[in-house]
Amino acid sequence: MLCIAYTVTLLFACSSENVEDDLNTIHKELIIPEVKSIELEILELINNYRNSIGLRILGTSDIVKSQAYSHTDYMIKQNQMSHDYFHRRKSYLIANTGANKVAENVGYGYSSAKSVVNAWIKSDSHRETIEGDYTDFDISVEQNKNGVLYYTNIFIKK
Repeated sequence: MLCIAYTVTLLFACSSENVEDDLNTIHKELIIPEVKSIELEILELINNYRNSIGLRILGTSDIVKSQAYSHTDYMIKQNQMSHDYFHRRKSYLIANTGANKVAENVGYGYSSAKSVVNAWIKSDSHRETIEGDYTDFDISVEQNKNGVLYYTNIFIKK
């Protein structure tokens, strides 16, 4: 029994080190994947919504996209939606873009741009982010091995 407990402890210790290594890589390498049509559609739907209520259109940013992509990849590896380590993404974006405000919306399981944007708009906290005082944003949409889509949408104000 003691041997099993020791093995389980070792497995969990290794897992947390791997997560830490993944997070360190996130901030050292700027990975900007090719833009997908669903991502363009989401950005357009959000900007159209903002415009319809009298808010400014947001610009896109490669560095924001890279952070969104890294987090989406992390969620897929963890097999769950989360805002884990948001403070690190926020600090990175403040340091590297001059942002003074950062927020994010995440999602998973939605099969289309329209469905995820509509869900965010129907949710008070997600809608507040979409309607917030920001200048730039970007999105990452990635699919896990089972075909489930994961979404990370990050907003910044410079």
